[in-house]
Amino acid sequence: MENDLRAFWMPFTANRQFKSAPRMFVGADGMFYKTSDGRDVMDGTAGLWCCNAGHNQPKIVEAIREQAGELDYAPAFQIGHPKAFRLANRLVDMAPEGMEHAFFTNSGSESVETALKIAIAYHRARGEGQRTRLVGRERGYHGVNFGGISVGGIVNNRRHFGALLNGVDHLPDTHLPEVNAFTKGQPEHGAERADALEKIIALHGPETIAAVIVEPMAGSTGVLLPPKGYLERLRAITKKHGILLIFDEVITGFGRLGSSFAAEHFGVLPDLIVTAKGLTNGVIPMGAVLTTAAIHDAFMTGPENLIELFHGYTYSGNPMAAATGLATLEVYQEQGLFENATNLADYWQEAIHGLRGLPHVIDIRNMGLIGAIELEPIAGAPTKRAFQAFLDAYEAGLLIRTTGDIIALSPPLIINRAQIDQLFETLAGVLRALD
Repeated sequence: MENDLRAFWMPFTANRQFKSAPRMFVGADGMFYKTSDGRDVMDGTAGLWCCNAGHNQPKIVEAIREQAGELDYAPAFQIGHPKAFRLANRLVDMAPEGMEHAFFTNSGSESVETALKIAIAYHRARGEGQRTRLVGRERGYHGVNFGGISVGGIVNNRRHFGALLNGVDHLPDTHLPEVNAFTKGQPEHGAERADALEKIIALHGPETIAAVIVEPMAGSTGVLLPPKGYLERLRAITKKHGILLIFDEVITGFGRLGSSFAAEHFGVLPDLIVTAKGLTNGVIPMGAVLTTAAIHDAFMTGPENLIELFHGYTYSGNPMAAATGLATLEVYQEQGLFENATNLADYWQEAIHGLRGLPHVIDIRNMGLIGAIELEPIAGAPTKRAFQAFLDAYEAGLLIRTTGDIIALSPPLIINRAQIDQLFETLAGVLRALD
């Protein structure tokens, strides 16, 4: 194992703490990681919300090997390769009806930037170039590029980087623990939080607003679920005023809630869907933005030899990533992983709510194969209790994710009942021992 840890500046990590006591994974298979000291650690977070099919899937591994020997790279501009088109078709086929085109990126952050640029350019293409304002949501996470942190609403992701994009407003978040604590599934209260959009529209004028972007279910901030009727109200308001609605489904896409996308799960069709993570099972970076025909076709005017959208990346639709994406989607289908998530949702729900009453647990919420346990913060030391739970869980053989004083769980969709039992038995022991 490499002993010199100095050069790597790790992302979203307490670097000094980590390098004083490193936690190293050196292998992975199925539901488990292998540590550098030879222990098995159950993956309770699908990596970083991305390894939905678990680890070391033979079909995905073989697809990468074959593609590397066939076509390792092809230019993304003015040149194509078959698998990018095949993957786009597969994505459109599995997306909610109405999504008809896919624009490839390399990550969720890039997918968000792409969707925001498409939204603004779409209005300009239709002669409404004054529509440049964007609306996000408090506690929203939309990646780490300047557009994403501008519409995002997690304070520490924004505060260190100076002036962000102009013309951005934020809706209130949907976290109402005083009335929705320990909810199973969608909360009953809070749909009216969507009505704040009407106030923003009245302040600036609907003719100035290009798009609203939200996570259907906010993941990285600690699993905040949409109240019943909330997304429907957002959709109705945006449609009334000619504003595009963007769903950031980087986490909720590809079976996390049991459906291909949360838009399908909730029965609300946005104008654009942002994806990444589970698209390639996290194995090779790739993202995509799905759009309706109306958005795509607004650009398909003028002489046919001219570029319609001046945007893209060197690795858009990369052959290695496209092959990985195709294999990943086949694994989801052949192994019935979305159906497994649906079938296990009730069992998962009862298991996670079985932690109610343990020390410091002040809220539990869940949907599909995702859940959160909110802990009472230590006075004067926010985040410390959850981070200690993260460290203790790792030592006990379980990988969890923490944000603030919230434990978030999103296991690979290959999980079974016995492994759900193991996960929550381990976590219960960790919580009982917390100070």
